[in-house]
Amino acid sequence: MTETPQLGSFVRELRIAEVIEETADAKSIVFDIPAGAEDDFRYTPGQFLTLRIPSEQTGSVARCYSLSSSPTEDTQLKVTVKRTVDGYGSNWLCDNAEPGMNMHVLAPSGIFTPKDLDQDFILLAAGSGITPVMSILRSALAQGTGHIVMLYANRNENSVIFKDQLQKLQAEHPDRLTVIHWLESVSGIPTPEMIGNMLQPVAAKRHSYICGPTPFMETVKDGLRRSGADMHLIHTEVFSSIEGDPFAEIVIDETPGDDASGPATAIVELDDEVHEVDWPRNTPLLDVLLSKGIKAPFSCRKGECSACACVLKSGEVEMIHNGILDPEEVEEGYVLSCQLLPKTDRVEVSYSD
Repeated sequence: MTETPQLGSFVRELRIAEVIEETADAKSIVFDIPAGAEDDFRYTPGQFLTLRIPSEQTGSVARCYSLSSSPTEDTQLKVTVKRTVDGYGSNWLCDNAEPGMNMHVLAPSGIFTPKDLDQDFILLAAGSGITPVMSILRSALAQGTGHIVMLYANRNENSVIFKDQLQKLQAEHPDRLTVIHWLESVSGIPTPEMIGNMLQPVAAKRHSYICGPTPFMETVKDGLRRSGADMHLIHTEVFSSIEGDPFAEIVIDETPGDDASGPATAIVELDDEVHEVDWPRNTPLLDVLLSKGIKAPFSCRKGECSACACVLKSGEVEMIHNGILDPEEVEEGYVLSCQLLPKTDRVEVSYSD
C-alpha cells in the first residue's frame, strides 16, 4: 500500500449517521455535522462534498459527490451515490459505507448553484444527475416563489431516484412544480427536437440547470437552443476524475521569482470579507490562502475542476494549468486559484462575482 501524505489542516471529519437504499444501485449517505463545526459545512444548493476513500493501491482516492440535502431544510449533510461499472469510489461507498463510520472530507464547494431562489427554473437531470438538482429543487420550493419545470430521464421506472419524494413535492406544490419523467424503456432516447418542443413554452428567460451523463447534457443544451432559450442562462455540472491528492498538507515554496523579488500582495474578496496576504511567487494562490486558514473553495487542486474559480479584478497572473475553463470564461476574467501565480506585485481577485 502506498503511504498517504500527511493530511492538511483544512481536512475535516464526518461521521455517517445513516445509509439509505434509494434504488438497487444507488444509496444516500447521511452525515452528522459535529457540534461547533456548522460554519465549516455551510453550503448552497447544488454544491458537492469531496470524500477521501480508502484504496489499497494508492492509500486513498478523492471523489466528488453532490449534496442532495437542502441547506434550508436539513440539519444533516446527504450525498447520493450511484454505482458505475468502473467507478472505484461509487462501488466502495455502496459496498462499505455504514452508520458510525468516520470519513475525511473537504468543505462543500462548487459553482453549480443559483444566486436567486425566487426565479423561475428549468431543472434537467438524468440518472444520478438528480442529486444536485434535488437540492436546488427543494430549496427553491421552500424558500423561493418561482415556477419550476423539471425533466428527469432514466432507463426505466426502477432507476428513478427520489421517486416518492418527487411525487410528494409535486402534490404539495401543484401550482409551482411540474415534473416530467422521461423513461428510455417507454419513450426511447430523447432527441434535441423532442427536448426543444417540450420546453419551448417555458424556455425563454429561465435559468436552466443540467446534470447528467455528457450525451444527455449535450442533447439537452441543443434542445434548449432550439426552444429559444437564452444560452447564457444555462448552467451545467461537470465532474472529472481527481488524480492527485487534495487532502495532502500544503507546501509553501518561498523561493523568489525569476527577478529575485519578494512575495507579491494578494487582495482576496471572499464571503463578504477582504483578505490581504503575502503571496510567494512560486506558490499557487489557493495554497497560500489555505495555509493561512482562509476557507477558499476548492476540490482537485490540479486545475481540472472549477471549484476554486475566481475573477481577476486587477493585476497580472499566469495559470500553471487550465483543464476546465473555456476561452470565453478566461476572457471574462475567470481564473483557477489552485493554478494561479502572480506576475505583478499586487493582484486582486474575487470569489464573490
